[in-house]
Amino acid sequence: MNRSKRIFCLAAALVVAFSFGARAAEAKDPLEGTWVLNVDKSTFRVAPGPRGQTRTYSVENGMEKLVARGVSWDKKPTLVRYAARYDGKDYEMTGSLGGNKISLRRIDSHTTESSQKREGKAAIVATRTVSADGKMLTVVSKGTTAEGQEIDSILIFERR
Repeated sequence: MNRSKRIFCLAAALVVAFSFGARAAEAKDPLEGTWVLNVDKSTFRVAPGPRGQTRTYSVENGMEKLVARGVSWDKKPTLVRYAARYDGKDYEMTGSLGGNKISLRRIDSHTTESSQKREGKAAIVATRTVSADGKMLTVVSKGTTAEGQEIDSILIFERR
């Protein structure tokens, strides 16, 4: 093999190696995907919890988006939505019992914290942890609804 062919082969190998490395660096956030609430495994200490819920998290350009559809304890449909960054700033949120703003903070690669706010004050704080195998999402929430009802729950979601 002549020198120019060897250089070409080496360059091609480097391009392939760098493309695989770039994909690995853009690893998918463990929270991304669709999660279904397992009501039987969940705990609602004070207020009754939802009868069911499906959450879909997506992350694009550093922006986490949530669409959560469910059925409340009193059989009413629910829909919660937001798009927020992990920068501690407040972002618009719709459909939540807690508030109309949310801020996000990353604790580690599998754990995040959300703070739902009402009138500028934290109403419901939730810690969300994805299991090491990526199959379970645990959401521990504490706070109060806009009506003053206390929230103290552990929601267990399974990846769909």
